[in-house]
Amino acid sequence: MTRGIFVGLSTIDVVYGVDEFPQENSKVAARTQDVFVGGPATNASIAFSHLGGTATLVTAVGRHALAGVVREELQKYSVQLIDLNPGFGEVPVLSSISVDRRGRRNIVSANETRVAALLAEADLKALKGARVVLVDGHYMQACQAWARAARAQGTPVVLDAGSWKEGIGELLKTVDIAICSADFLPPGCATEDEVFHYLKDRGVTSIAITRGAEPVRFAAGAASGTVEVPQVEVVDTMGAGDIFHGAFCYFMSIGGREFVEALQEAAKVAAESCRFRGARDWMKDQV
Repeated sequence: MTRGIFVGLSTIDVVYGVDEFPQENSKVAARTQDVFVGGPATNASIAFSHLGGTATLVTAVGRHALAGVVREELQKYSVQLIDLNPGFGEVPVLSSISVDRRGRRNIVSANETRVAALLAEADLKALKGARVVLVDGHYMQACQAWARAARAQGTPVVLDAGSWKEGIGELLKTVDIAICSADFLPPGCATEDEVFHYLKDRGVTSIAITRGAEPVRFAAGAASGTVEVPQVEVVDTMGAGDIFHGAFCYFMSIGGREFVEALQEAAKVAAESCRFRGARDWMKDQV
């Protein structure tokens, strides 16, 4: 069974389904209300585990009563936890998310500024035997430490590049694969071509840019092109990008699939997740 380490953000997401987003100084009634555990690395680790891998999540959770929601969710999906701040007693990271009938989202979140990461060094024992390490750029010191340790033992490092963050320039020195959103723009970059050049110049060997339902652009060595995304009836896009990253890490790490093939399989899984509400319901129909 393939093993993966996922380093980054964990949140508790309070999700409201609404007909339309509220206007300024207005109030709307929610059609649905749910509580999920989210965050890029967290959703990716759960997807990885669901598909058949052994996942370890490295994040800050703490000991507040609400932190039990995170621990329970990880236990449910067989994800091991390494807590970067086990003694933190205040409210953990919360996100408020509204999803309209077209599957569009509005998000308010405190991100990692809410909880400090005190254990920044990589756990070499936990890292041993891992086939892939994903870092999402949250808790940057921890991401850098785990990426350095992974590079030292020859384990591929995947960057979930959602947006540019302070410290990513240093992190890129130990990144092998970057899966970028269309919003990821390094300093001085204004186009996708410039993003590809920027990352290649810093030693990233395989790069992809996801663009929602549009084809995924990629460059790996001398090869470049696009990967089609299956078209589905979208119910909710929440977590789809994170699920893409977790699925990519799984298919890349099990062997027998090249970079482009792993992107193709990840696109299928992420598209399928959009047919369901929330970031977990797709798993109920997944064989």
